[in-house]
Amino acid sequence: MSRYLAIALALFAVTLAACNTIAGAGEDISKGGNAITNEAEKVK
Repeated sequence: MSRYLAIALALFAVTLAACNTIAGAGEDISKGGNAITNEAEKVK
């Protein structure tokens, strides 16, 4: 599971670095959180 978390965090960091506005950052953070939640649900 830690491997999935590391990948998700890396993708999150790249996405966050690529956004240009505060609104875009909020959307990116939300999508990153959803991806992490989905992976956690799969592992259960």
